[in-house]
Amino acid sequence: MAESVARNSQGATYASVLTPAGRGAVATVAVAGPAALQAVASCFEPLSRRPLQSYQPGEIVVGLFRGEAGVGEELVVGFIEPNLLEVHCHGGRAAVQAVLHALTRAGCTERAWQEHIVPQCPGQIEAEAWIALASATTERTAAILLDQTRGALRREIESVLKSLQTGDRHAARAKLQTLIDRGKSGLHLTQPWRIVIAGEPNVGKSSLINALVGYERSIVFDQPGTTRDVLTARTALHGWPIELIDTAGLRESDDPLEAAGVSKAEATLATADLVLAVFDAAAPWTERNADLLKQISPSNHLIVHNKRDLCRSPLGDDRPSGILVSALAREGLDELTEAITASLLRQPIESGDGVPFTTRQIESLEAASAALAMGDASAAADALQTLLTPTAPHRFPG
Repeated sequence: MAESVARNSQGATYASVLTPAGRGAVATVAVAGPAALQAVASCFEPLSRRPLQSYQPGEIVVGLFRGEAGVGEELVVGFIEPNLLEVHCHGGRAAVQAVLHALTRAGCTERAWQEHIVPQCPGQIEAEAWIALASATTERTAAILLDQTRGALRREIESVLKSLQTGDRHAARAKLQTLIDRGKSGLHLTQPWRIVIAGEPNVGKSSLINALVGYERSIVFDQPGTTRDVLTARTALHGWPIELIDTAGLRESDDPLEAAGVSKAEATLATADLVLAVFDAAAPWTERNADLLKQISPSNHLIVHNKRDLCRSPLGDDRPSGILVSALAREGLDELTEAITASLLRQPIESGDGVPFTTRQIESLEAASAALAMGDASAAADALQTLLTPTAPHRFPG
């Protein structure tokens, strides 16, 4: 009977939905394991009337789904190998669930797509890259992760190991440092950079965030102190995901609600990858402005002078240099976005570069670098070897 097909075979056979949840034109269900061919054949009738077992790996077979209600809609089966097939069906949830139900009745065990990916990758790095790829939100970040699925990071780690084997510790240290520096950007291939927009009330912070994202995310009002909470908006700058954070105006206030907003804004500053310190270019520079600037870390901020369209004279010498923009008139935004990208991406990333993209990878690279600094090349090599762990072979026993 169909219900016992997979259970009576040596080893487990799994069914995994590879396409995202929700509506779609086509969905893909992978079936992997020693009884994959028999399980799919139990709920699939080729239009050719030939048994599915008569086809060869690499062939594509069109047929009809056969479920509890009888013969149903058309399916396409990709015959990758006897132990690995893909069922392509209608993308609606009901159709996918019907296919999964038929496969589980045939003895398959449903499992997450991530668990399906891992055994088919040559190593843990490539498996992690495929999994991370699902969370990439821009073409640029997806391209960098695709390079890692193709072995870019593995090859650079192997190059470091080769330098250690040949006794070239100087080259090994330089290569490790390059990888560690790239890792600061690699962590943001799937997580956006956090950019906090800070400044006194009514300097145009909300207008600036609206200008950068291209739509009205923050409410703009001409009375100071109206932003009481932390508002966020996501966008992309030069292909990198960005989360812009619009905070309450930084000032002392007797209003408990506004004071709470200011306190939350100050806490948010500590978690930012970059702070845009915004000042009113049309107003005189004050001691309060200088004090506010001292609250912000000098290592991760850009000074932005907003409202340049209202300036009637050159900026005074007492004002620190910065980027002059007009959020309302959309002036100076190109220069600002260039400066933001340059501040975040300290290490340029080119096509084909190896880029660490998980905390685990970066910690192993840092451990190798620390060991090498202590003169222990063997410990450095051991730390790097932990990154080159192979996964299980993609072919299933049976």
